[in-house]
This record gives sequence, C-alpha cells and structure tokens, in this order.
Amino acid sequence: MTVLDAIIQGIIQGLTEFLPVSSSGHLTVYQHIFVAGDSGDNLAFSALLHIGTLLAVCIVYHRLIGRLIIELFTMIRDVFTGRFSWKGMNTERRMLVMMIVSLLMLVPLVLPVFSGNSLQDLAEGITSGDNIIIVGISFLLTAALLLTAFILSKRKKATKADAEVKDAVVIGLAQDIAALMPGVSRSGSTIATGLICGLEREYMVRYSFIMSVPTILAANVLLTVKDAVEMGGEALAVPVIPAVVGVIVSALFGVLAIRLIEWIIRKDYYNYFGYYCAAVGALVIALGIWESASGTTLSQLIG
Repeated sequence: MTVLDAIIQGIIQGLTEFLPVSSSGHLTVYQHIFVAGDSGDNLAFSALLHIGTLLAVCIVYHRLIGRLIIELFTMIRDVFTGRFSWKGMNTERRMLVMMIVSLLMLVPLVLPVFSGNSLQDLAEGITSGDNIIIVGISFLLTAALLLTAFILSKRKKATKADAEVKDAVVIGLAQDIAALMPGVSRSGSTIATGLICGLEREYMVRYSFIMSVPTILAANVLLTVKDAVEMGGEALAVPVIPAVVGVIVSALFGVLAIRLIEWIIRKDYYNYFGYYCAAVGALVIALGIWESASGTTLSQLIG
C-alpha cells in the first residue's frame, strides 16, 4: 500500500460513499484492478476509509447529530417515566425513532439462521472472489432504482416532511439490499426509496446520511475488522502513513460529496447518477465476462 494508493482510494471512498454510486462497488473494482495483495489488507484499509466518511458526516451535520443525541437521552427518560407520547413527538424525536426502525431492519442480516450462517455471510460467499460480474449487476440495480425514483418523483411531488413507520421500514429494507450487494449504493438506495415514498428531498438527504453513522460504524467498520481478524493478525497490518492519509482524504472528499449531493438534489439532477451507474455496470460486467473467457485478469495484464 503506497501513499498514492491511499490518496486514490480515499478520494473514491469519500466521493462515492455519499454520491449515490456505491463506494464499496467502486473500491472493489479499483482494488480488483490496481491493488495487489491479500484481500484482508484491502478489508482493513477499507474499514479505515469508512472511518473517514463517518467523520465527514459528523463534520457537516454536527449540530443536528448533537440535537438527536440529546433527544435520545430525553426520550429514554420519557419512556421510563411514562411520559413518552407517540403523537407528541417533535421533529428530532420523530426522525430519531424512524431511524431506529430503519436500522432494526439490518438485524436479520447478521442472525445465524442458515446452519450458523447469516444472510451477510451467504452474500459474502457469493460476492467474494475475483469475478466482478455480480458487482456490475449491482451497479445496474442502483441505476434502475435511481431512475425509477427520478421518474416517480417527477409525476408526484413530495408531500411528507417527516418519515412514517412504513417509510422507515421500506428504507431499512433498501439499506439491507445495499449491505448485501457491493455495487448497490447505500445512500442511493435509501434516498431513492424515500423519494418513492413521497418524502421531501432535503429531508431524505439528512435522514440517509445521519443514519449512515451507526451503519458505517457497525456494518462497515466493526464487521470488516472482524473479518480481517479472522483472516489473521497480518491482515490488520496497514502501513501507518498511508492509513492516516487515506482517512484524511476520505473525510475531506466526504464533506465535499455531501455538499455536492445537497446541491444536486435541489437542482433535480439526480437522474444523471442513474445513467452513470448503468454505464459503469455495463463496463464491469463486460470486464468480468472478458476475464472469465480469457482466464486472466486485467490486473495481471497491467502488472
């Protein structure tokens, strides 16, 4: 891992975590082509890059996150003192409760229900390896979801400023799909699903990105580190300087991406990401088919 690799991957992670184009899909393709070494090395470094994007969310939305944290403790107090009222929730409490509902939809992914294996384990078994066709298919799914949301939002204007339980459940299920398939954008799937449900665009951007804090921490960082530990201690031995540079670059470009998507949502240019994902998906599938047919990989030719 060189500093240049760290900078490139930090830029990719920072931009694509929040732009609706899938950070995991782009990192998978980049590492498949350009990064040599054990997959555990890539896992550990990917976890560090996700910490950078987590910092980006905290930087941009620190005031709202602070209010939500205060509201969480207030809500817990109200629950135990019998003063909690579903109808009397303020804006912050309603957003907090709906986020909790969406995040609970992730729980079935980690339950050992298939002979000790979870849905997450089964998905990793399918998507692991050198064949990246599944990543290309996932990009196409993201494109379909983004373009569907764009078309439907054009036909029906957003009517809801706050999510309801049914919206939170559907958004959580969309996040499940993104967690299982590298190439399906988490932010793209959650924001697009919220738009399909009739929620206001600015609200869904805040909802999706703030919800990414526990999602990134639990799903992307903790589980990734666990997988790397299972592969052996050497899988966690990421060079210090590239690691620090990668986190900083990821955070900086994450802030840039959040501000960019806020502007894009207001200007109604969301559909262009759908076209982009469709093009990338087609290229990745073509690359995967060529590698399978030729018995070699593009990284071997480049190397």
